[in-house]
Amino acid sequence: MSVQDEAVVPRLAEAAIADDVGLLLAKLHAAGSVLNNKALAEFGLRERSYSVLRLACSGLEPTQRELAEFLSLDPSQIVALVDELEGRGLVYREQGRTDRRQKIVLATPEGERLHAGASAAIAACEHEQLAALTDAEAATLRKLLRKALWA
Repeated sequence: MSVQDEAVVPRLAEAAIADDVGLLLAKLHAAGSVLNNKALAEFGLRERSYSVLRLACSGLEPTQRELAEFLSLDPSQIVALVDELEGRGLVYREQGRTDRRQKIVLATPEGERLHAGASAAIAACEHEQLAALTDAEAATLRKLLRKALWA
C-alpha cells in the first residue's frame, strides 16, 4: 500500500491556513523527515548527518562554513556533525585550497560506500513521499522549489 492509498485529508485542511506555503512546506518536510530518518537508521545516519555526507561526496569540496550556510545550521552544529562522521571514518577535514584558514570536508572511501547505500534509501523515501505526483509533477515541484530558493 502506498502513501497515496493511505492519504486521508484531515478535516482542518478546509481551513484557510491549509493554503499557506509555509505550513505546506513544513508538513511535507516533517513527513519526509520521518521517512528519511527511519530509512537512514540502517546506515547509522539521520537527515542532517546524511546531508553533510552527501555534500562531502559531491566533489565540490565544501567548507564547514558553506555547509552551515547551505544547510541553514549553526556552525557549531556542523562541527558536531563533521566530528561524528569523522569519528566513524566517513569524512575527513583538509585545509582549504584557496583559504588555508578554512577546513573543507571530504568523504573517505568508506564514506562514499555508505553514501551510495544511503542515497538509494533516500531516493526510495522520496519516491514514496511523492507517489501522488507524476514524474513530470515531481520534476516541476523540484524546479519550482529551487527557483523559489535561488532565483
